[in-house]
Amino acid sequence: MKLSKEEKSWILYDCGNSAYSMAVTTGLLPIVFGMFENVKNSMDLGYFNSIASIVIAVLSPILGTIADYKDKKKRFFIFFFLIGMIFTASLAFVPPSGGQWQLLVVFYVLSAVGFAGANVFYDSFLVDVTTDDRIDKVSTRGFAFGYITSIIPFAICLALIFFMDMDLAIGYRLGFIVTAIWWGLLTIPIIRDVKQKHYIQPEPKPVINSFKRLADTFRNIRRHKTIFIFLIAYFLYIDGVDTIIKMVVPYATSVLGSGAFDTITLLGILVAVQVIAFPCAIIYGNLAKRYSARTMIIAGIFTYIITCVAAFFISSVWHIFILGAMIGSAQGGIQALSRSYYAKLIPKERSNEFFGFYNIFGKFAAIIGPGVMALTTTLTGNAKYSSLAIIPLFVAGFLIFITLPRDKSFP
Repeated sequence: MKLSKEEKSWILYDCGNSAYSMAVTTGLLPIVFGMFENVKNSMDLGYFNSIASIVIAVLSPILGTIADYKDKKKRFFIFFFLIGMIFTASLAFVPPSGGQWQLLVVFYVLSAVGFAGANVFYDSFLVDVTTDDRIDKVSTRGFAFGYITSIIPFAICLALIFFMDMDLAIGYRLGFIVTAIWWGLLTIPIIRDVKQKHYIQPEPKPVINSFKRLADTFRNIRRHKTIFIFLIAYFLYIDGVDTIIKMVVPYATSVLGSGAFDTITLLGILVAVQVIAFPCAIIYGNLAKRYSARTMIIAGIFTYIITCVAAFFISSVWHIFILGAMIGSAQGGIQALSRSYYAKLIPKERSNEFFGFYNIFGKFAAIIGPGVMALTTTLTGNAKYSSLAIIPLFVAGFLIFITLPRDKSFP
């Protein structure tokens, strides 16, 4: 499939912001945060992740309704992108030796709000850059190339860390700047080439009318029954997906013991998942063209159910790599096709508002799953059973999702 200039520019932004997810959220920040002497537990960073998620989840639909007006979407996108990029770079200027971990957390929360906020408008631009018959492939290519290209800045970060001593913070801090620069450079094309094609005409008192439109959507949810049902199904199965992504290392450590892992092994698993996710996301997009996005989302759900069962039987580090491969095979596909399936359902001129709701369900995902895994481990005394405990999330999501129409029979 030959991509248009707008589609390429849209995809390049995924290549840029994916570096933030991999290098900052997953790889660098937790390590730097743990270097502060007055930090009691590096797991406390999870609380601040939740704060950022709640902030953007609350703001998303409100900002989305305002951004649906003509020429507003890109302004909101640029605003949140700049917040994300600037505060990502700012993380480099808070050394652990100063002990000001609170300042590091403030910068991180602001960077996370900028990252997530920009994503609301980036996702909604999908309806502007392509057509319904190409939307699955374009969406999956965004995730696919985002996965594979994020390895480049991450590799630069790792090289800096290695040559400047892995026990010193300076290499990690320079990694924040590398990530911000990479993110910024790959955002230029979408700012230059992508325009808002679907919109609501400007009107007097836009803020007040935006709130009225938001309230109208809530009051008349029956008119959007299909969208609402999808969001319920999405919340359940994406909760399972996000739980597995976030809990695979703690789960493996609990089952195999902390001595089974070192830093290199953990980074190797992370890179392996990214590499595998690249071709598999593209394959999902190609198969969606033939069998429908709905069918491939179902395939992704069943892949995760099998992964949960397989996790019960792990007994060595190599099994974790296999588990990572199974996760990577479906991760990009199910996320990308969920996004494109939803984009086909919603009114295009109100894409920001509806992607705001989508973002709420996505941000509050992985609330149930980790709690269920922790509770199951506590009650049984065996972490292995926790992998089976999240299967009901996928089953419930599947049972609701199959009530939805096929791609070609959308209302």
